[in-house]
Amino acid sequence: MNRSRLQSLLRQVRAGKLSVLEAMTRLRGLTFDDLGFAKVDHHRALRCGFPEVIFCQGKTPDEAAKIAQSILKSGGDLLATRATPEYYDAIRRHSPDAVYHQKARCIVVKRCSGPKPKGRILVICAGTSDIPVAEEARVTAEVMDNNVTTLYDVGVAGIHRLLSSHKELQEANVLVVVAGMEGALASVVGGLVARPVVAVPTSVGYGASFGGIAPLLTMLNSCAAGVTVVNIDNGFGAGYVASLINRTGMSREED
Repeated sequence: MNRSRLQSLLRQVRAGKLSVLEAMTRLRGLTFDDLGFAKVDHHRALRCGFPEVIFCQGKTPDEAAKIAQSILKSGGDLLATRATPEYYDAIRRHSPDAVYHQKARCIVVKRCSGPKPKGRILVICAGTSDIPVAEEARVTAEVMDNNVTTLYDVGVAGIHRLLSSHKELQEANVLVVVAGMEGALASVVGGLVARPVVAVPTSVGYGASFGGIAPLLTMLNSCAAGVTVVNIDNGFGAGYVASLINRTGMSREED
């Protein structure tokens, strides 16, 4: 159940169109949907500000589609991550308005529009091989109603490319920095701005990067204050936390 549906329910109670007992019965049945193989959390949007997200990996396309139907039936938006075209085909059969973001490997159904935070999220990536993870962050932040811009292929091997975008760096409210190899870009950006930096290490790199461990450790050991780190290749987690940070300036009425 999303916020607007709950508000509608409460207004019906206030207007005398619905008894308190009837409202409690509806709420009790809308906490989660037991599909047998999954229990879909319909109150997550009320608690956390966004509906449950489907992590497609490890599920069959049919299972992901059934979860998607349950989420959309409750009145929320849909975000499914780590999705292949097979998952998109399965979800689109029931939701023709589904959109597949191939680079990000994300499926989105956008049906609710909340107020946009005034601030802007800037997603930065070091190299073109990091773009899929960066795109996952971008799509996540956008579906959560944020204004998002991107700055790609500005790694430290050609630092002048980053410095030429100084204005964009300073205007962002939150910055997501995605980098593989040694992961130095997050520290560089953190030393240039007075805003939160969410660092995302990627598994991109040669053998000594250890599948993302090297950039993860570099980011965790950043000498720049204001840099926080999510897990390896976790563009979704970065986009989500950047959205929460960006929304902190909104009042509860706006939210």
